[in-house]
This record gives sequence, C-alpha cells and structure tokens, in this order.
Amino acid sequence: MNSRETIRIEDLTKNDLMTGFPPGHPQMRTFLGVPIWQGNRQFGQIYLADKQDGSLFTLEDQQVIETLAAYAGVAIANARLYNQLTQRDRTLTRRNQNLALLNELASTLASSTDVDQILDKTLTGVMDYAHWEVGEVYLRLEDSKTLQLQLHRGIMITSLWKHSQYTFGKGLVGRTAKLGQAQFAELPGPIERELDSAALQANLRQIAVYPLTGARGVLGVVCLATSNSRPLDELELQFLETISFWVGMVIENARLNLQERRVAVLEERERIGMDLHDGVIQSIYAVGLILDHARLLMNEDPDFSRQRIEQAVKDLDKTIRDIRAYILDLRPRQLHDENLMDGIQRLVNEFRVNTLVDVSLQGVKEGLNGLPNEKATALFHICQEALANIAKHARSRHVNVTLWTTGGRALLEVSDNGKGFDFEKVKFSLGHGLSNMQTRARNVGGDIDISTETGEGTTIMAWVPFSKEE
Repeated sequence: MNSRETIRIEDLTKNDLMTGFPPGHPQMRTFLGVPIWQGNRQFGQIYLADKQDGSLFTLEDQQVIETLAAYAGVAIANARLYNQLTQRDRTLTRRNQNLALLNELASTLASSTDVDQILDKTLTGVMDYAHWEVGEVYLRLEDSKTLQLQLHRGIMITSLWKHSQYTFGKGLVGRTAKLGQAQFAELPGPIERELDSAALQANLRQIAVYPLTGARGVLGVVCLATSNSRPLDELELQFLETISFWVGMVIENARLNLQERRVAVLEERERIGMDLHDGVIQSIYAVGLILDHARLLMNEDPDFSRQRIEQAVKDLDKTIRDIRAYILDLRPRQLHDENLMDGIQRLVNEFRVNTLVDVSLQGVKEGLNGLPNEKATALFHICQEALANIAKHARSRHVNVTLWTTGGRALLEVSDNGKGFDFEKVKFSLGHGLSNMQTRARNVGGDIDISTETGEGTTIMAWVPFSKEE
C-alpha cells in the first residue's frame, strides 16, 4: 500500500485485494487501511479489520484513524530525528574525544625524539581509548627486512606472538609490513597457530595489526588484541589508521635526526682531524725540519746550530699554545691577527729557512682587503699544506707563491719545479693533504685544481669567491 488514499472495504471476500495472506490467517470481511505519511515520506500503514460489533467501518471511523495516522507520522518523524541527533551527538562526542587524544599524543610526538617514549605513550593511549587488553610494537631493523619486538603492553599475557622477530611476509606481522595495509583476525581461527601459548589461553577474540608507515616505507607494525567480540566501527578504524601514520612519520623523523647527529659528529671529527693536520701537525713537522737542520750544522757552525735549536724551542712553545687554544675552542689560531698576505709571507719565510729552498712570493695585500676571515683562513691553510707537501715530497729547487684577485675571485697559486707525481696513484696515499685542500676550498664556495707531471713539478691553483660587496 504505497498510495496516499485510504482504503475502506465492506467485504474483502468479494474484493480483488484479498490476496497474499499466509496460510492460517484469520478470515476478514470488513477492512480499513490508512497510510502513515509525513510530508513526502511514508512511514507505514494502519490496518483494521472486522469491528467487534460486526458493523461496517464508517466515514467517522476513517477520519479518526486518519487523524491517528497523521499524529503517528509526526511522532515517527520526530523519533527518527531525535535518534539521528542523538547519534550525531554521540559521534561528535567521540570525535572530540579522538581529537583530544590526538592532541595529547601530538604534544608527545612533537616534543620528543626518544622512540621508546613515543611508542610507550602512543600504545598506552590507543589501548585505553579502544579498550584493548594487549598491545605490541614491532620495529624494522635499519636497512633490513626484519621486524624486532620493541614494546609489549598488557598484564593478561606476556607475549602475543610466538616469535620476537619476523621477516617481511612471514606471519600476520610480516604480511602487514609487506602489504602496508591493516590486517584483522578473529579468534578462534587459523591465526591461532601463530600465537604464543599464553595468548591461546587468554580467551582473545580479535587481533588488529596496523603498519607504521613513513615517507620511505613501512617502519614497523603495531598489534592490538582484545577479548571483546564487538568489531571496530568506522571512527575507531579511522583513528587507529591516523595514529599509525603519525607514529610512523615521527619514528622516521627521530631516526633521521639521529642519523644527522651521527653525520655531524663524523663531520666534526673530520674537521678536527683536518685542522690538526693543517695546523698543529704541520707546525710540529716544521720544528722537526729545524732540528734536523740544526743537527747538520752542529759541527760546521755550532753557534748557528744553537740558534736553530732555540728557534725550535720557541716554535714548540707556540705550538703548545696553539694546542691549548684548540682544546679551549676547537679552532687553531694560525693567522695570529695577520692579514692573508702577511700570514703567507710568514709561511714562506719559515719554509725558506727550514728547507733552504728558493721561494718567491708575489701579490698585493691591498687587493685582498675585505676578504672574509673564513676564506682567508682557507687559502692560508691550503698554502700551508702545499708548502708542507713540497718540503716532504717534491725535492724542488724553486717555489713560486702568487696571490691575486680577478673576476670575483681571490686566487692562490703554489708551483714548484720538483719531481711531480702521478695524481691518480698518489692522491689517496698522501694522508689528508690533497683532500684537505679541496675540502677547505669547497667549504667556502671555491675549489682547487692540481696540475702535475712526473719530473716537471706541480702547480696547485686554489680560488675562493670574492666580490666587491665583501
């Protein structure tokens, strides 16, 4: 009966509508059917048959039932609206609770880089929210396809799964990590063969496993188990999925921060080694050259030999001061408040005295006025390293050192007429020297070029950017 019209029949037995009644249905003669409508929506019908006094349904009867149907339509519409509002209120309340928990967890995730603290706070909050009795987190070991149990929560059992390690694709834990999608299992069921013996006796009914996904893939999984047979609703599924994604991203960021700190430590160690090599170690090497020279002059010119020894003692005192200053601020002080030209002039003078090699320096100090200290220091150490390599390896008779500026650059050239070397064979066997020079130049935006030929000598060209604004 889908029409809006009331049906009033005096004798159903003589009417075509007397069809469709089930076997054993009481016999009916008189009939009154009134539809229940509210606006454009039909909620049902009111059917009446065979009045107690046996009389026919009258127009007054029809009007009374139609009025009752109208009130019924309003009451049903209001009841359904009330139910909808109540359900929306419940949904809104749960969403607010979800947002409150998300906000609380977000505060922890944003303020902590401790993975263990993040996992503990998150797993405890999720278990309390969804009323799950057991929770576990498996994390992926770096650069592998292995998942290691990282955290267990739940007093009813000490372990959910048989194993503390799973590879991708193995078991429900591994399958979740491999697929990158949440997996669900009901108990009893096939999943029982993967559970720990204690979990089998705990009367668990549901298990949910969510992947912890970061930008570079799955980082682990979170497992939840409960003895409640009620399935998760849409809000709970969305909440758990959101939390899993958040935790995955935070774990990835925490690991990246740890990796960055490790790289920073390695870079700092490399820098310290480079500074020590270019500064303190080169100074000690220069003292060794002075003492070796003094030893050769011991018999021929004792007075000059004694002067050289005294000079060595002074240089050692200066080196000790450099070491002390380096320990205090991790920066070797090699320019000693000089400009670049004066500092390199000092290097050239020390090189000439210590090696007895003819060396010339060309350049105009005024052209380098305004060169930033870090760039001047880089060129100073490159020159120091180049002269040290010449003293140790080149066996040269003459060295030229030239400083100049052109085209937005400050340039340093150190050339010798020594024995040269095979660059491809030697560049990795000279300690830190060649790589240090390149690193120092590139750290300030410049670079170096090394030209060498066996028996013909070596030229080192270094440059750093130097604009008029600087």
